Amino acid sequence: MQKISVLGCGRWGSFIAWYLATKKGKQVWSWGPAGDYSYEVLKDTGKNEYVTLDPSITLTCDLAAAVARAEIVIISISSQGLRGFIQKIKAAADVSGKVFVLCMKGIEAETGERLSEILIEAGIPQESIAVWVGPGHIQDFTAGIPNCMVIDSHNVALKKALADDFKSDLIRFYYGNDIIGTEIGAAAKNVMGIAAGVLDGGGVSTLKGPLMSRGAREVARLIEALGGNGLSAYGLAHLGDYETTLFSRHSHNRMYGEMLVKGQRFEKLAEGVMTAAAMRGLGRRLGVELPITEAVYDVCFAEEPKEGSCWHDLCMERISRLFSRDTKFEF
Repeated sequence: MQKISVLGCGRWGSFIAWYLATKKGKQVWSWGPAGDYSYEVLKDTGKNEYVTLDPSITLTCDLAAAVARAEIVIISISSQGLRGFIQKIKAAADVSGKVFVLCMKGIEAETGERLSEILIEAGIPQESIAVWVGPGHIQDFTAGIPNCMVIDSHNVALKKALADDFKSDLIRFYYGNDIIGTEIGAAAKNVMGIAAGVLDGGGVSTLKGPLMSRGAREVARLIEALGGNGLSAYGLAHLGDYETTLFSRHSHNRMYGEMLVKGQRFEKLAEGVMTAAAMRGLGRRLGVELPITEAVYDVCFAEEPKEGSCWHDLCMERISRLFSRDTKFEF
């Protein structure tokens, strides 16, 4: 039986460990750093707000042991911390021959690089890397509500083997066709989630229909400029994840946008904030028009509203600016 270690025991990391142990009977270790809130809660109570750890799961804060024993290393942490984390992994244990699966969504803000590119730069062989993304909220999965997800890789044999091995009556997997589009699409949907939250908080939720249509088209342009297949924007990793991200009460990114309009602070991780910065940089460097991304960046990184104004006014002004753009053919 394959030995799997899941590095990161926050929301998605704890779910992945739970899923692979309970639904697939895998020998799973769940790692988190000592002192980290997510790890300490699981250590002290055996559960968090999302899952109860199965007794078969080994919870540890020993990174070297978790990496050394694993044949498959699944990473689920904040995307902006991946570059430093992969160096810690390599320093902790020999990683040769191991498969790395990224179950996280983001683009490095400083460089504009996809997450798989960061691993490749760190010396992890391209053929040993896969990404696991797509729609689904943990609250729904643990309630027994199924969904579809995608596993992608440069290595066709690897993505097929992982998808076939990990599938269950809870998650139907598809083989990804385009790792560039899969990674960019998965990250970009969080930016669109923030935009959806702004629309909800601003009382114009009906605009989420146009957001879905134009947002997917915008992301397709970026994917194509990066050398990927624009059709990937209409697959599970991006458009297929819109219901989960643009409409669900569980979506961190949507809630971030809604609370922003109301002048409230969202305390949990919203990956779309830094992804908006990364996409904006990519778009400007490649000469790709990304008007929705630019609007999200503006509201996320805006200075405090001036006296006599408020976050609602600032966000609504930015949406109005989108409507003042020149009329053009839809496609």
